[in-house]
Amino acid sequence: MTTMRAMVATGAGGPDVIEQAEWPIPVRAGAEVLVRVLASSINPIDAKTRAGRGAARAIRSYPVILGHDLAGIVEQPAYEAHALQPGRAVYGMTLVPRFDGTHAEYASVPEMFLAPKPTSLSFAEAAAVPLAALTAWGMVVDVARAHHGQKMLIHAGAGGVGHFAVQLAAYFGATVTATCSTRNVSFVRELGASRVIDYSTSRFDDEVSQHDVVIDLIGNVRDDTGSRSLKTLRPGGLIVNAPTGSWPSMLDEAAAAGVRATTYKLSPSAATLAVLTRMFDAGDLRVHLDRIVPLEQLAEAHRLIDEGHTRGKIAIEVARE
Repeated sequence: MTTMRAMVATGAGGPDVIEQAEWPIPVRAGAEVLVRVLASSINPIDAKTRAGRGAARAIRSYPVILGHDLAGIVEQPAYEAHALQPGRAVYGMTLVPRFDGTHAEYASVPEMFLAPKPTSLSFAEAAAVPLAALTAWGMVVDVARAHHGQKMLIHAGAGGVGHFAVQLAAYFGATVTATCSTRNVSFVRELGASRVIDYSTSRFDDEVSQHDVVIDLIGNVRDDTGSRSLKTLRPGGLIVNAPTGSWPSMLDEAAAAGVRATTYKLSPSAATLAVLTRMFDAGDLRVHLDRIVPLEQLAEAHRLIDEGHTRGKIAIEVARE
């Protein structure tokens, strides 16, 4: 067998540019692991890249396979004595478009981007973890240094990154205030937020002040959320922004407000995935699936992401074990 089923973007545009195709099975090179993909997931960056934003400027030609996350079974190891041997259940992510994406039946992934799958999670659940949870870890733990006594505001607390960020911040002892829509208030409180603000009925910047950190997963795409967040910080506080193209004036505005600011860029890490695996299997962290969509209905998953009301993650079922 030399080809596989894949969903490809035929160009930049709406969800209708996503089509099914027969694609060559990737050839493993260097310290890559060939994985038979059983599940993937979709993230906002996938939809942005499909639409011509996000990482689209690095796409050299179309069609292209999108999708960062995967969970599946090792087909070919990086080398003979590598820890991830054929038959091993793994999860992880890749970097699109530097590598072909994971919305396909096989993916060749650098071994530093993969870890053994948590035994407590299904393949669909595991596939929903890597990009979102690694982003949350990087923002909350690596950059913000979540700790006891710290006050942290997290925007979009019910989303893919947000629902992990709330859990991680609370786990490491921070007092969490989170924003979300009305239907998600109870959900976000259950994740560990001490205070939840319904953005449809309240202005968070009227209710929050003197916080140490803002985890900004929205920027100024909607209602100047990023700019308004600066008012919620104490002098010298920190705002960490992930949708980095959403607020070009962030650094200047933060400096004028007397606070610190940084964007965040994800670098996949098998070591951090291994820590997350232990947290999932110990029951200290959970993943929420909004729904599971078959691979052939990937365009519908893109439409759902574009609407912006997903609770947790949307997993993509590629194949059955």
